[in-house]
Amino acid sequence: MSQINASLSRRSFVRAAFAGLGVVALGGLAACGNDAAKSAAGSASASSTLTVAASPAPHAEILTKFAAPKLKEEGIELVVKEYTDYIQPNKDTTSGAVDANYFQHTNYLKNYNKENGTDLVSAGAIHYEPMAVYAGKSSDLENIADGARIAIPNDPTNEGRALLLLQDQGLIKLKDPENLEATPNDIAENAHNIEFQEVEAAAVPRALGSVDFAVINGNYAIEAGYHVKDALAHEQAGSTAVEQYANLIVTAADKKDDKNVAALVKVLQSDDFKAYLEENYGEDVLPA
Repeated sequence: MSQINASLSRRSFVRAAFAGLGVVALGGLAACGNDAAKSAAGSASASSTLTVAASPAPHAEILTKFAAPKLKEEGIELVVKEYTDYIQPNKDTTSGAVDANYFQHTNYLKNYNKENGTDLVSAGAIHYEPMAVYAGKSSDLENIADGARIAIPNDPTNEGRALLLLQDQGLIKLKDPENLEATPNDIAENAHNIEFQEVEAAAVPRALGSVDFAVINGNYAIEAGYHVKDALAHEQAGSTAVEQYANLIVTAADKKDDKNVAALVKVLQSDDFKAYLEENYGEDVLPA
């Protein structure tokens, strides 16, 4: 009986030992599984998303073709949402529906904040699009006919900008020659009795066929297939306009120091970006 008991004891010991090894093995596998899960989680957290609202051209083009690949190298996925107006992008930036936007200049931003009680801020100046005068039914700007009709944007900042350009061409004189928010009511001299057709900025290119001339924002000119080199007149480097109308990356005040927004601005202020603009847009889009 004692031998049988001893034999049973040895078998029990072996079974227990193998069971223990199994527990250890399973524990090791579980640990490996946890490490893999942690690694996957860490990898996921290393990449993040930045959503930016932008006008189709050149802003969305620039973001998609140039900025997105650069940011991807830094683990940031850039999502671009296109807008064809100047109001909704700021609304969505304020609400947090997007992280930032890229379509407007300093004076438009200041005016928007003032009229809407918002506190959107610039995270950086990126590029400048010269505003230009394009031929409609007439192409002789120097010998403009009396009563000629000129289409201009109707929003406060871009209308003033258009009138400043026409003043630079000697076609009108403003009461305050440096008024960035002038309207036709602020014209002191209009020797040619020019009639102004005030329309939404996006609609100015479409009005070109029914007026003698049109002053078109750079982004809408590009979308419509017009280029500065073909314009009758345009803003010159060194003018007040160049300083005042650089396009910005704009975000909510609490995101001004966001690392992803800062990464985007850095990419769009690089020497590589300057070279990209020159190669793809020439005079139409200049680095700020």
